[in-house]
Amino acid sequence: MTVLPSLDSATGSALHGWYWAEGYAGDVTPQLAWHWACNGTAVLVDVRSDAEREWVGSVPGAAAVVWKQWPGMVMNADFDQQLRAVVPPGSKVALLCRSGVRSVAAARRATELGMQAYNILEGFEGALNEQAQRGHLNGWRWQGLPWHQG
Repeated sequence: MTVLPSLDSATGSALHGWYWAEGYAGDVTPQLAWHWACNGTAVLVDVRSDAEREWVGSVPGAAAVVWKQWPGMVMNADFDQQLRAVVPPGSKVALLCRSGVRSVAAARRATELGMQAYNILEGFEGALNEQAQRGHLNGWRWQGLPWHQG
């Protein structure tokens, strides 16, 4: 991946953590996504299932718009309408899932809807380690960013 600087709209300073992507505005690090959410530069949207957010944890202030619902991982037929309801026209949207895979698909769909959409790299739980466990290599929680459970 090639790192390209992203300008902080509040200060004008360059922040690293934005990566080029095909089909949507780009991939961003969890830290940059949180920075954007805190300063109002982007709307943070968690596309994980209701069960994932309830059992594993969620990000304070993130809008919940499910991409695929558990059990069965069935597509959310109301995704477009729900996403439009939480992302004001002209706003950036940063999309979060478990590992950064579903959020790519959601970012592509958001782009088709006319939004400036970003995938959050690593997801909430991160990549699998050698023992096939998440949360030990990277991800939102591993990075120490705000989250709560229950």
